Amino acid sequence: MAYPGYGAPPGGVPGMHQDPLYGYFSAVAGQDGQISEDELQRCLTQCGMSGSYQPFSMDTCRLMINMLDRDMSGSLGFNEFKDLCQALNGWKATFAAFDRDHSGAVEGHELQQAIGSMGYNLSPQTMNCILKRYSNQGRIPFDAFVSCCVRLRALTDQFRRRDTAQRGNASFQYDDFIQVTMSI
Repeated sequence: MAYPGYGAPPGGVPGMHQDPLYGYFSAVAGQDGQISEDELQRCLTQCGMSGSYQPFSMDTCRLMINMLDRDMSGSLGFNEFKDLCQALNGWKATFAAFDRDHSGAVEGHELQQAIGSMGYNLSPQTMNCILKRYSNQGRIPFDAFVSCCVRLRALTDQFRRRDTAQRGNASFQYDDFIQVTMSI
């Protein structure tokens, strides 16, 4: 990101202020121009990203930041925030498409269909692990759905970086594996 005096003209990055998301971002980002996990929770609630569902949990907000925090600051700059909003809009549309009864939760088979619609081809054993992790009495609320999507995306991105031949196989050192899985 460019800052005034360091590659950007006075007044910030050109075009940034015309973006409708910038108002939500700047309302909570503060002087540092970054959004922390509690600021992200507040911002996503204020802009309606959580819809009529409960506000995102702090754990889900932390996961979202970790997924897109390219500069490892522990917070999101505006461009990272925009990327997150794009991903969230996609996940929200997918969730709404599979929450057929509009209850605010998807059933296990709907979660499996939703994950498949996003291009993931997971084994029944893997889906069972996901269901055990994210369901509450067989139902997965929106916050848990987003948490699942964040982890799937982040783990897939990490795996793809190591699967250089794109064959579905990657080698991890133990320490590397722990770092990848603990950061997500």
